[in-house]
Amino acid sequence: EIYPNRDSLQYCQLYGLEDIQTILRGTMRRPGFCEAWDIFAQLGCTDDSYVMEGSDRLTYRQYLESFLTADDNQGVEAKLADCFDLSQTSAVLDKISWLGLFSNEVIGLQAATPAQILQKVLTEKWAMKQQDRDLLVMQHQFEYTVDHVTKQIISSMSYEGQNRENTAMAYTVGLPLAIAVKLIATGEILPIGVNIPTLPEIYSPILDELETFGVKFVEEENIIGKK
Repeated sequence: EIYPNRDSLQYCQLYGLEDIQTILRGTMRRPGFCEAWDIFAQLGCTDDSYVMEGSDRLTYRQYLESFLTADDNQGVEAKLADCFDLSQTSAVLDKISWLGLFSNEVIGLQAATPAQILQKVLTEKWAMKQQDRDLLVMQHQFEYTVDHVTKQIISSMSYEGQNRENTAMAYTVGLPLAIAVKLIATGEILPIGVNIPTLPEIYSPILDELETFGVKFVEEENIIGKK
């Protein structure tokens, strides 16, 4: 699943793309993520504007129930299913159950907003275990028309981490910076001052060296239409 990640228009000027018709920066997630997250947004669990009274004494079940209608004849699971027209076997309910939001565990977070409580749940449940490996996937898609032929260039990269300490995210964030520092120190990157890495003389040698570490983009070009 891909959904827009904040304001993409700021990148038009940064990358010299002022004349393009459409630009979208998106975040990729596994199928079902958006539907489940939308439940939290609609309930008000992402609200960070007020403090929930007695939040340290609430259970996660009470926290979730506080956003639903008062009905002593229904459990939280049934209320949630009815509120969003979900079946009792819905994958969304499974995700919420896996997070522990139907449990009677006490939250233990004082003077917390709904968003802070949700953040606590996600931080604890999404924490990587020692044997876990993260997978980073990035893809750029460009569509353009030349001589009445519409083409598409797809540039893709994936990189898998080794374990909880040596993650793909740590490598792909740290390596470009480390390579840049080395190239500046050895005089192979010449621009001085503060620069973002959109200059070919900066990013080209960095991308070349990143390939030696297995961080590589693979490009393909396709014809998708003719006029």
